Amino acid sequence: MINGHGGNIYRLAGQLGCRPEEISDMSANVNPLGPIPALVDHLKMEIQAIASLPEVDAGKVIRSFSRFYDVEPKQVMAGNGTTELIYIIPRAIRSARALVVEPTYADYQDACKMNRIPFDHLFCKKENNFVPDMDAIEKAASKVDLVFICNPNNPTGAMVSRSDLESLCISLPGTLFVIDESYLPFAPVPAAVTMMGTDLSNVIVLNSMSKAFRVPGLRIGFIKTSEVLLEKLASYALPWSVNSLAQKAVEWLMTHPGQVNPFLENTRAFITSEKSRFKKSLENKTRVRCFPSVTSFLLLGLPNGLNAHTVWQTMATNRILIRDCANFNGLSDKFIRISLKSEKENSRAADLLIQLCQNHTSTGDNHAR
Repeated sequence: MINGHGGNIYRLAGQLGCRPEEISDMSANVNPLGPIPALVDHLKMEIQAIASLPEVDAGKVIRSFSRFYDVEPKQVMAGNGTTELIYIIPRAIRSARALVVEPTYADYQDACKMNRIPFDHLFCKKENNFVPDMDAIEKAASKVDLVFICNPNNPTGAMVSRSDLESLCISLPGTLFVIDESYLPFAPVPAAVTMMGTDLSNVIVLNSMSKAFRVPGLRIGFIKTSEVLLEKLASYALPWSVNSLAQKAVEWLMTHPGQVNPFLENTRAFITSEKSRFKKSLENKTRVRCFPSVTSFLLLGLPNGLNAHTVWQTMATNRILIRDCANFNGLSDKFIRISLKSEKENSRAADLLIQLCQNHTSTGDNHAR
């Protein structure tokens, strides 16, 4: 297995001699308000589903998803999380060369490595708050046949507009664009940004239910693309890749908009409020740089005198797990990522970070260059 990911809550719990649930996992980018209690109750009632094989091709789930998003079932494929689907894509389309817009999720490049696909990096710049330069992407994408873009991006929280993405994809019809929308439900107005409804034949949209509904253990991911591309991808799909409880969860989520939509609206309102409060606390008392984010997580630039490992270690000792961003391409040990949780947890993390800054930096220190 390729290890390009962040903290391991089970390992940390073993080191601290505590239960995983006693640790505040602020390294995982999942909904601070989830999962939906009614969904949990539903899954408890459906627990007997684990005694039987799930539907082999997840056909019912695909139809439910398609109705919810108003797309054709022949354009949708379900998988064991978006990560499984990411690894299928380079192999199925037989890419000659790929491009990864960085810093971002490690599995895009790892999927290329596993499938022996050469790839290039295009790095977004700190001075531009890591917002992608669309002209630079277009220039680099013209030299490849596959491009990975996470929108909104992990770990930066930066987002590209739908109009900019559409213009990019239209300008290069011979290049396939994978748009990962795993974190889009956290953005203020997801419907204004999503590429789910596009009819462009060179676009693959990734959709994850793990993050927004806080069910990462169920592993639920979808692809929406053209029928031609889906036929290529489906030939690499594994049977029974979506487990029985995951299928039950999707069916419930896609057929209960009266509970799902208010839950997501409340999530976005909570994130907006907590993000503002958290940033204000840090910016008033430290020189930590909070990069703009439309998601539930924040990329933080540490001031001189403080590094990510020191912050990670102190937080871990206090049973808070954050993301050391040193192993993200394009970042360094001067960056950490914190995913917002409850108001109490967020306040505690902010207080610890403020204390660290006071102990390790001086008032004259600037942000990392």
